[in-house]
Amino acid sequence: MSDSVKLAIDSVNKSKVTFCKFISANDSGETGGHQGGIYIPKNSVQILFDKPGKKGENLERFVTINWPDKTISRSRFIYYGKGTRNEYRITQLNKQLLINYLFILSKIDNENYNAFLLDEADAVLFLNKCFLTKENTNQLIKPPSDLFNDISSPIIESVPGPFTLSINKSNKLKDGTFKIRPAGRHLLTIGRDLIKDNYAAIVELVKNSYDADADRVDILFTTINNSTSQSNNEKQPDKLRIIIGDNGHGMDYETVVNKWMVPSTDDKLKRKYSPKGRTMQGRKGIGRYASSILGNELLLETCSKDKENTTLYIDWNEFENNDYLDDVPVLIETFSTSESSKTILEITGDKELLKSWSKAEIESLILELKKLKVPFGEFFITDKFDINLVFKNFPVIGYENTTIDIKPFPLPDLFDYRISGNITNTGIARLKFENNSVRGIIPEYYEFQIILKENESFCGEVFIDFKVFDREPEAIQGLIDRGLSDPETNKKLGRNEVRNLLNQLCGIGIYRNGFRIRPYGDPGYDWLLLDKIRVQNPSFRIGSNQVIGYIGIQSEELSKLDEKSARDGLKENAAFYGLLKIATICLNRLEEKRFAFRSKTGKGRSHDKTDQLVEKLFNLSDLKSEINEEFNKVSLAEDVKNKVANLIEQKELQNNAIAEELKKKIAEYQGQVTLGKIINIILHEGRKPFMYYTNHIPLLKAESQSLKSKFEQVLFESIIKKIEDIQFQSEILVDLFEKIDPLAAKRRDNKKEFCIFEAIETVRLVFESELIRYGIRFEVNCHLDIKFIGWQSDFYITITNLVENSIYWLKESKQTNKTIKIDVKMVDGCFILDYYDNGLGIDVKFIEDKLIFEPGFTTKTDGTGLGLAIAGEAMDRNNCLLKAEEAEVGVHFIIESKKINNGTN
Repeated sequence: MSDSVKLAIDSVNKSKVTFCKFISANDSGETGGHQGGIYIPKNSVQILFDKPGKKGENLERFVTINWPDKTISRSRFIYYGKGTRNEYRITQLNKQLLINYLFILSKIDNENYNAFLLDEADAVLFLNKCFLTKENTNQLIKPPSDLFNDISSPIIESVPGPFTLSINKSNKLKDGTFKIRPAGRHLLTIGRDLIKDNYAAIVELVKNSYDADADRVDILFTTINNSTSQSNNEKQPDKLRIIIGDNGHGMDYETVVNKWMVPSTDDKLKRKYSPKGRTMQGRKGIGRYASSILGNELLLETCSKDKENTTLYIDWNEFENNDYLDDVPVLIETFSTSESSKTILEITGDKELLKSWSKAEIESLILELKKLKVPFGEFFITDKFDINLVFKNFPVIGYENTTIDIKPFPLPDLFDYRISGNITNTGIARLKFENNSVRGIIPEYYEFQIILKENESFCGEVFIDFKVFDREPEAIQGLIDRGLSDPETNKKLGRNEVRNLLNQLCGIGIYRNGFRIRPYGDPGYDWLLLDKIRVQNPSFRIGSNQVIGYIGIQSEELSKLDEKSARDGLKENAAFYGLLKIATICLNRLEEKRFAFRSKTGKGRSHDKTDQLVEKLFNLSDLKSEINEEFNKVSLAEDVKNKVANLIEQKELQNNAIAEELKKKIAEYQGQVTLGKIINIILHEGRKPFMYYTNHIPLLKAESQSLKSKFEQVLFESIIKKIEDIQFQSEILVDLFEKIDPLAAKRRDNKKEFCIFEAIETVRLVFESELIRYGIRFEVNCHLDIKFIGWQSDFYITITNLVENSIYWLKESKQTNKTIKIDVKMVDGCFILDYYDNGLGIDVKFIEDKLIFEPGFTTKTDGTGLGLAIAGEAMDRNNCLLKAEEAEVGVHFIIESKKINNGTN
């Protein structure tokens, strides 16, 4: 049970009165009829007021509401008595009202309340503890401790919750107690129907050998010859035979009968460790039934250390043909033996199963087995566990008779960049960054706190090791020059072979106790969505084919990362989303350092400002110089030289005009990019009115038709109310369009004088709903008489990008007094704007290197790296400088203008 549920129940028990309801679209404001606010039914008015409101008069009061996250709202209780609304609401909660969340309000005293917003899972727990159903909400509720006061029956009092028994026992026809009987195909359901594929089945059986303390497991693929060809009288292989044997501790008769034969046994879950101290890989008690996907029959032979030899035979088809599991007899025999301990599974399959093992399937199995164990690092298996894959008389070209000693992929020690280290169970990351793309760069060490969102949780201690490779031809050649060779044969590789090797090894795998969890790390399985994110910012982001990565996680108990029974990944719970965030943040740190290095060394893309690039494109100065040099080498008349010079000058004038037009167009497009960054705000605020129109205009038409046929006062009032609401929604849209109009793309005007404060206020209004939602204070200290001559749209672009960044990072911050502050002043004829926030701040190195203004550079996990680059260019066009300064807390940006004389700059 979460802390929020415990606190909510405690608050209900201590309160004078409590109300609860599930948030609806009407409450969140998404129907469009009004702004967000909790609607309170008339039967629950005492949670708000001592007495009901009077029709024709509005009634309101302000109270203090305490939330479990320690925040406090000064909220308004209001009765709308005027007009046609006649309803009670709670407004100014300063919380995001998510539909289907459970809202709970407990009255402590007349001025103080406790409130809770519980998600679906917590809501179910709360209702169960309060003996309520969803139908019992949207009303006042009793504390759980009071619920039994109304119960008189001693039988009912003995059960955990009130219920009514309305059956007449004299009408009973039959009774009895029964046991649940699993269907015959239950084993197939948890075996071949559940397991993902053949590879997963073999991996499960190999893990069982590891759990049995084996130091060797052999996997034999062969065939059974049991038919004769009429043409040449030769026997043809027509059945598959797979034998998996290990030299582990084996099982005695009691273990086979009472554990192996019991589906979903919790034996390994309870034991946790093998006799030799290995951490058990199997936990769910169903892995052995994966053998049913590999063949039709299974023969188990196992010898225990006590010299018992036990055999068991299963025909999986029998479970298809019988109604119940206990209808299928399984023969188990035990004999004395002198053999050493072992376990052998002999699996037999039909022709179709034999055909399924093509050359491609075998090579995929080899790849799976090689990737099963991690080859290095803190999560490497140190004790001996060898895997041998044997083919004998097998009808696949290249694998007829061969033995393969399966070794983990011996990854090259060479890499361009690497980040490795651990993250504690409280989110403290201790990482090491290495740059091997050139010699002599000293490793860097980091320690920082990772912050998660509400739907994410820390997942025990996590180990990471990400090796990243540049894929340009010169980078590939650099790997070869530094000695990269085939990790298995040690032969020198060519460029294409290096690329193929990286393609084969790439991916980020997740390992627990030394074994990989499928499918993480499979080539092409981009579970971190690296390629999708890279499309937006290819010079900064890492693609999935550039990284070979390992993530080590702890046991399910410690990490809460539960593997799916189908062995196709981890359950997507809060811990998994936390792991996603941790991996993304760690890789983002590497991306930042890689981008900085490539920018400094010229390996990345050129990042000249767009205006400079345009000027370079159309500037003919170099051409003029070259022509003059050539003229000096030959004898030409002066009039010819002058004519050529005049032609070049005319072309330059034409080019300058084109360049100015291009600069204007680029500035317009940068404004569109900035507008795109706030599109979520526009959609959020604009969706409500449009939803209202969609939902209510058809009702208005229907009511109007009814009113035509017969006049009813109630119907008339309903129509009037809807018309008033339509007007209200139209005003919301008009206000929204007025907010975004200055940022909207339009033809670029000439420079003009504008008020700095008014420009800042325009941007603040755009973000007003976001600032309220996240509890961010916005302060501006600027005299109204501070004016500037320039492009006002560029100023909007700059402030918008700064505020959007601040809101993004302040959302992640644990600050209780989140603040954005802007100070504007005049100094020696220049205006200086200081912009502050108290969010997470910027790494000093990125400020010193001015990387934050490079296109593509970003520290956001989902950023494109355009915002500050665009802001910097926007200010540059206005003869202003945008720069960042080191701050003790949060960020500090400065905008400085050149001297302003009598309203000019």
